[in-house]
Amino acid sequence: MVVISCAGLIAAPSATAAARIASINMCTDQLLLGLADPDQIVGLGPYARDPHLSWLAKQAERYPRLSGEAEDLLILAPDVILAGRYGKRATRDILRAKNLRVEEFDTPRSIDDVKAQIVRVGRLVGHPERADAMIAELDRAIGRAKAAAARHPARVLALSRRGWVTGGDSLLSSLLKTAGLSNAATDLGYAYGGFASLETIVAARPDLLLLAEDQPAAEDQGKALLLHPSIQRAYPPSRRIVIPEPLTICGGAMFAVALDRLVAAIERIDHAGTLPVGARASD
Repeated sequence: MVVISCAGLIAAPSATAAARIASINMCTDQLLLGLADPDQIVGLGPYARDPHLSWLAKQAERYPRLSGEAEDLLILAPDVILAGRYGKRATRDILRAKNLRVEEFDTPRSIDDVKAQIVRVGRLVGHPERADAMIAELDRAIGRAKAAAARHPARVLALSRRGWVTGGDSLLSSLLKTAGLSNAATDLGYAYGGFASLETIVAARPDLLLLAEDQPAAEDQGKALLLHPSIQRAYPPSRRIVIPEPLTICGGAMFAVALDRLVAAIERIDHAGTLPVGARASD
C-alpha cells in the first residue's frame, strides 16, 4: 500500500505502478487527475470538487470524495495515498501504523518544485511519459511568457483581500520571475507575503496589479479594500492582470494555463497603451 503527501520533492520511483491510488491533498488531487488512468483513482480529497480552490473541480466530480481522515482510507485500502506534508499528521501516522505507504509532498514554491512533483507522481502512477508531456507544455508556456515579458517588462504586485500581498518566496512570485517580471512585494520587504496598508500599496507604485477577480464585489471588509477609490483610480481594469486563484495555488497542468493568462493580460494591457514607458523588471 502507498500514501503520497507533500514532503520531499524527489523520491525513488516505485518498482511497479500503483493499481489503486487515493489523494487527500488538493494539489496532489490535481496531479493525479492529470497523470493517472481514471480506473487507478479510488478517491480524491475533500476540496477536490471546490471550484474556488481546484482548477479541475468539474473533472473531480466523477470520483469518490474522501474525508481526509484515516477511516475511509483504511476501508478502501488503496495501494497509494497522496497527501500533503502540512495536512493532519495524526492521519498519516495512523495510515503508516496500518502498514500503508505514505508519500509526502511539500507545497511547491517554484517552477522547479512543480516540475519535480509532476515527475514524481508520473512515476508513481506508472506514466512518466505523461509527466514529460505535461512538463513540455509547461516549458512552452514559459517560453511564451518570457517573450511577452521581454517586450513589456513591468513591476507587478499580487494583491488580494484585506491587502494581502504575495511575497517573493512563493509559487506566484516564481511565476512572475520565470516570465521575467518583477514582484513589487519584494521591494516592500515581504519574503513570504503579508498584509500591506492602503498607503503602502499606493506608494509602492507597481506598474500592474495582479488580482484573482476582475471586479470583486464588496462582500465584506476584506474585499472592500480592493474597491477603494485610490486603488480604482491608480489601477483601472487596463492596468490589472486577472488570474483566478485556482490556477496559482498548486503546480500542474493549470500552471501553463496561468502563464498563458499572464501573457494575454500583458499584451492586452500594452495594446491599450497603459504599460508605463520604460517599465523595467528586476531580479
